[in-house]
Amino acid sequence: MGKDSKVDDSENAAEKSEEKNKYGEPAKFDPTFNGPIKNRGCTDVICCILFIIFFLGMGVVGYWGYKEGDPTVLIYPSDSEGNLCGYGNFVNKPNLFFFDLLKCTNVAQNVAVGCPTTQVCVSKCPDKNWVWVAAAAQDANPLLSTQERRKLKEDMYCTYNITTQVRDEKSIKELVEGGNCASYYVKSDAVVGRCVPSAISTLINSASGLLSDAGNTTLVAADNTTVTGDALSAASKVLAYILNAKEYGEKILADVRASWWMILVGLGISCVIAFIWIIIMRWIAGVIVWFTIFAFIALFSFSTYYTLSRYFEMKNNSSASLNSVTDIEFTTNLDYYWNLSTTWLVFGIISATILGLSILILLFLRNRIRIAIALIKEASRAVGNMMFTLLWPIIPFFLQVVLFGFWGATALYLASSDKKKYASSSGNLTSNVTAADSSNLVTTFAASCAADYTNSTLGQFCGFVGYDVQEYTIYLQFYMLFMLFWVMNFIIALGQLTLAGAFASYYWAFSKPQDIPAFPVTASLWRSLRYHLGSIAFGSLIIAIIQIIRVILEYVDNKLKGSENQVAKFFLKCLKCCFWCLEKFMKFLNKNAYILIAVYGKNFCTSAKNAFFLIMRNIVRVVVIDKVADFLLLIAKLVVVAATTAGAYFFFDGRISFLSNYTPSLNYYLVPVIIISLGSYVIAAAFFSVYGMGVDTLFLCFLEDCERHDGSAEKPYYMNKDLMGILGKKNKLESTEGDKKGKKG
Repeated sequence: MGKDSKVDDSENAAEKSEEKNKYGEPAKFDPTFNGPIKNRGCTDVICCILFIIFFLGMGVVGYWGYKEGDPTVLIYPSDSEGNLCGYGNFVNKPNLFFFDLLKCTNVAQNVAVGCPTTQVCVSKCPDKNWVWVAAAAQDANPLLSTQERRKLKEDMYCTYNITTQVRDEKSIKELVEGGNCASYYVKSDAVVGRCVPSAISTLINSASGLLSDAGNTTLVAADNTTVTGDALSAASKVLAYILNAKEYGEKILADVRASWWMILVGLGISCVIAFIWIIIMRWIAGVIVWFTIFAFIALFSFSTYYTLSRYFEMKNNSSASLNSVTDIEFTTNLDYYWNLSTTWLVFGIISATILGLSILILLFLRNRIRIAIALIKEASRAVGNMMFTLLWPIIPFFLQVVLFGFWGATALYLASSDKKKYASSSGNLTSNVTAADSSNLVTTFAASCAADYTNSTLGQFCGFVGYDVQEYTIYLQFYMLFMLFWVMNFIIALGQLTLAGAFASYYWAFSKPQDIPAFPVTASLWRSLRYHLGSIAFGSLIIAIIQIIRVILEYVDNKLKGSENQVAKFFLKCLKCCFWCLEKFMKFLNKNAYILIAVYGKNFCTSAKNAFFLIMRNIVRVVVIDKVADFLLLIAKLVVVAATTAGAYFFFDGRISFLSNYTPSLNYYLVPVIIISLGSYVIAAAFFSVYGMGVDTLFLCFLEDCERHDGSAEKPYYMNKDLMGILGKKNKLESTEGDKKGKKG
């Protein structure tokens, strides 16, 4: 039996050895290795050169966009001659007036070429209803004096070439039928710089049920089409659809301006909370982690109890109890759902499920959690010895803000570099022109319009209709989007590689803190910039390519929304899912590859392969410990965000009485709350990303330590005593010295 047992053990050992050999040989002991290698060479030089070329191309595109574009055309409304209302020579005329709103009923046409009616910039929008028929009848009276005719025409909205002298020379009928003046208008309000009719119901004549002026004359257009409330309402809705988004944006911007310093205070508080949490974790990480876990379980225990109690209380209530799910009615009134027993049953089931899973994880993985806690404690000690690591996220964050600002500005300039488009409503004339040639074209085009409409019908339109999107700007925007992904991932990778080098220097210092090198973060940053820009560019390029493919898939999916091809939709969903998983996997692999690059200085492919094999040789430990650590750090982030968001909500809602005098009056009080919530998450993510990278680096070094060393005097472990205690290992040298001291005692 003894022999058989030994044979079985040897066979099991052989099987394990064979399994490990599939994923490469374990790391061998190297007596000269004591941390990140100093003597290293440049890696992935071709990728570095390629990145520099593309980066310079990004600058060239930005310069071209700045030279050719003008973002003001995206901010201010344009009239029929391409002038900007409220800007330049028209600064005193901030509102755009439409001659005939009935021409604006086609949404697609409005978006593509603009509303095909004459538009002029005006100082203020109409404050009453007016129609040309009644005015023309009065103007035809030969007994009217010049002053009376002039006063009659003061109410007209006309093109810029209609001077006082032209008004005196021509009749109202001639001005309207010539397309020089509006045939009617209604009382309007300025909405984002456009004159949009006021509430239609207040403009309708109660007797006739039609729109009329002060003299009860029914409003008609230049072609004698009756202007009905329904038609005008439809045109107003089209404009509203297009302008509402901008209006909401302006209100949100106003709220941000009114509460900007309070937002900064909220973000500052989130920094303080995150910093305090990290300081506390430095000394009592285990207490905090276990407290967080038990608090999480207690929270969901109470949630399960409360929700199920509410369910059983409401179950016998006929008004709150439903026979089936199909009895539930859809409504935007949330109180309806809170008063349903089914709602509380669903919440109870969800809470109970989360509670059960949490208890199972705690019972079966408690030893792995202890290792995760030990790693977090070790990361806390590392941060304590390298305090600059907490400030390091500011540098990549600043670079990301600069990059995003440059990309956003370039996108605006490229979008505004499109050429002006002039067209007639008949579609016979179109022409593209840059801003420099616009003055010459307006004259030439107006003459062409006159020739085109020699035999035209009344009220046709000819003039500026918008900006024509040039095909090359689409390609340039696509290039800039790709570069945004590449450079953004490059900055993230640079941060990861720098932190990995610093934490690896800490782990491989045998006597801490005496053997920790001076300025480990600065030294790691220098190695990254001096030797590994190519590897950083290589890894970030892979992620950028995957991300741009995902954007293309989203675009195709959006185009297929109205399609009936279910097979194509199915395969598209599968592709989107696959590329999402691929991106997550590559980000995980890249991060571990950067850790080995920081330690050994090898190229990206070799490091990625070694990292993958190291992970696969210790797959159970990696999955459990890495994810447990990520989960604990996520809870820490949520604590910071929840505390900051709750404080912001109660403050801006006016519920903190002693601070009510400082609460601003806002359109949407949730705007600063949302901004603070998102900002605090970014800040918490930046602070705890240091911990996350520290844990990942120390864990990978820990795995290498287990493979390289055996605890003997020649091959002592570099891990701390807590980790050795959890694993049941110790250095023989320390144990021998302890035995000697015991004997002497």
